[in-house]
Amino acid sequence: MGEKKADELHWRETYFIVFPEHERPTLDAVEHMLGDASKRFQLKNLSADDQGLFQSVLVESDDDHAAVEVSFEIGEAVVEQNLEFAKQMQDHVPADQLQQLMLADARLEVAHFERCAAEATSQPVSERKSTRRSLDLNEAFSDSAYADDSGDDFDSDLGDPEFEMLDPTCLLTVVDALAALTDGLTIDPAAGELV
Repeated sequence: MGEKKADELHWRETYFIVFPEHERPTLDAVEHMLGDASKRFQLKNLSADDQGLFQSVLVESDDDHAAVEVSFEIGEAVVEQNLEFAKQMQDHVPADQLQQLMLADARLEVAHFERCAAEATSQPVSERKSTRRSLDLNEAFSDSAYADDSGDDFDSDLGDPEFEMLDPTCLLTVVDALAALTDGLTIDPAAGELV
C-alpha cells in the first residue's frame, strides 16, 4: 500500500495578542481553553517553562484546512513594537485600549497556516493543469465569449484539492479564546489595527 504524502503548511498571516506579563497563562489553562473552544482542534507540541507557564502550541484543524502556531514572546522588542502600534492607532482607537496597548509587555504570536495537499503545491499555480479556456482581451469582451456560461467547468473543479478552501474559523476561535484568557488586545500587524 502506498504511503500518503504529507500535507504542507503555507503561512497566511500572523496576529499578536498583547497583554501585561502578569497575565501570562499556564500551559494547562491554554490547553483547557482551546479544548473547550473547539472539539475539532488537535493540540500538538505543547511547551511550558519550568513554572508551567505557556511557551508554545501547534493547533491543527483538519476540517478548516488550517493550523495555528502560538508562541509566547516578551522583551524590549515587544514593548517597542507595541508603542509603535499605539502611535499608529492613536487617532482611531479608544483611549483605554490605547493605554492597554502601551502597558503591554508580553504577547502571543499567532501564526495562521493553510494546509495544502503536497501534490497540489508541488508546482506553481501558473503551471498547474487547468481545464478552463483562456481568453485574450478582445475575446473576453465579445458577445460570444460567455454564450455557454453554464459554470460546469468551474463547478467540477470545486472538488479538486487545490480548491479546498481555507476556513478562518480555526484562527478566529484560537485568537478569541486566548485574548479572553489573557485579557489581551488582538492586533493585525500587517494592517496595523486592532481586530
